[in-house]
Amino acid sequence: MARTAANGSLKTHLNQNGLKLEDVNKTHKREKNGPGTGVASRQYKQESFEQAPMYVAVMTYLGYGIVTLFGYLRDFLRAVELERCHVAQEKEEQKDFVPLYQDFENFYTRNLYMRVRDNWNRPICSLPGPVFDLMERVSDDYNWTFRLTGRTIHNVINTGSYNYLGFAENSADFLKTVADVTCQYGVGVCSTRQEIGNLGIHEELDKLVANFLGVESSMTFGMGFATNSMNIPALVGKGCLILSDELNHTSLILGARLSGATIRVFKHNNMLSLEKMLREAVCSGQPRTHRPWRKILIMVEGIYSMEGSVVRLSEIIALKKKYKAYLYLDEAHSIGAVGPSGRGVTELFDVDPADVDVMMGTFTKSFGAAGGYIAGKKELVDYLRSHSHSAAYGTAMSPPVTQQIIRAMKCIMGNDGTTEGIRRVRQLAENIRYFRARLKEMGYIIYGSDDSPVVPVLLYMPGKVAAFAREMLERKVGVVVVGFPATPIAEARARFCLSASHTREMLNQVLHHLNEVGDNLCLKISQQKYSSQPDLYNEANFEPDS
Repeated sequence: MARTAANGSLKTHLNQNGLKLEDVNKTHKREKNGPGTGVASRQYKQESFEQAPMYVAVMTYLGYGIVTLFGYLRDFLRAVELERCHVAQEKEEQKDFVPLYQDFENFYTRNLYMRVRDNWNRPICSLPGPVFDLMERVSDDYNWTFRLTGRTIHNVINTGSYNYLGFAENSADFLKTVADVTCQYGVGVCSTRQEIGNLGIHEELDKLVANFLGVESSMTFGMGFATNSMNIPALVGKGCLILSDELNHTSLILGARLSGATIRVFKHNNMLSLEKMLREAVCSGQPRTHRPWRKILIMVEGIYSMEGSVVRLSEIIALKKKYKAYLYLDEAHSIGAVGPSGRGVTELFDVDPADVDVMMGTFTKSFGAAGGYIAGKKELVDYLRSHSHSAAYGTAMSPPVTQQIIRAMKCIMGNDGTTEGIRRVRQLAENIRYFRARLKEMGYIIYGSDDSPVVPVLLYMPGKVAAFAREMLERKVGVVVVGFPATPIAEARARFCLSASHTREMLNQVLHHLNEVGDNLCLKISQQKYSSQPDLYNEANFEPDS
């Protein structure tokens, strides 16, 4: 009799309906990590980062070159007043001042971004659930300004929101507790938690997050971005070393820069690069003085939002222990979205949460709310309560937002008396596997891990980025397209974010349109072949009973 390591029951693992509360509780239990366990979820899975054919790379750079040449030509026409200039300019009486607007720095925005600006910042006028309504807009001056037509584009399938578990919803039954808290406390606290903004539900949420993550203590903040940028400076400073993954989020980068610590960047998910830097840091110490670093902090993300890749957590923890460093883990995109019971990458790899010194995450994705948390040992959290700028100066989290997080987290944990939360976690995992497998069969180049709800589809050429977004909207599919400088200049992409609230019918509709648009725009350039028959099982997922 074979069994799965995730929850000890093959029947429970495969069954999507009729879940029992005992099944939910089984997934909450963690096993001690040890050699020879054969647990597939603990192993790092090879990720796909297929390179484009050479002709695609050449055509991509050629496309940017042509657009740049036309940009210089249009700048010349604006300079001789043959074309109207819409960009901000210095007043005539301020010409002798140091320029406030650097003309060349805005070249990309002025001549490239403006040509495709209609594909971003689209106004919606409904709940951003699995489908939403868009306010139609048009431009009469080539995307410099927009005007609303008064028409609404209804029932556009939403493939861009981070609504991984579908908790961004407006069901009256699910939101009753949130409505009650709003009536009791109002919508704003108007004070910091260190003054008179510390409510009972804030302390309840702190305890719940710590229990959910399996750590000693936690504290929550009203803004996810500030959770990183304002807490990192409280943890490290001058004389400390930060080793940061090259694809870390801007909030991590800003926090590292504000800290005053020395920053060194290692190659993405590359353990050889990280160990080389750790060894050098330990052996050589600080520059010039060669004194030992006060602290060495490794900063990584659970899931990288532009690549869809998953951190190699087990290997990083091994290196951290070997070289006596600290680990800061940002689980903004992974908490709630991966792991048998939604507890993030620590559960996905079955590592002890105590091995991660600083656990950070946000409530803006899987929990359908706002804000973030820092969790770990009690000494760490107590220190941050008095030294963190975000704790001292940031307004306390809004009461209805706090209650929304509590509601969603209890649902995931099964504490609400239902199996709805674990059903959503499993539905998301099923949607991820299905969507990624179908895209590979079509011939798209996609990045990342098969466990990641972020699915980057490579488009490469600047002209195809705009055409893809417009074509998909014509078919009532809302997509997010991303290009330089958010990605390397030759790796523009569409980023699909899957949700447990996406039905199979919705996914099939999106895939149908992707198949058509991929043929029309010649986007199916993968040179790898994938079977149209999915594997019924993976032998690595099974082990015999002992």
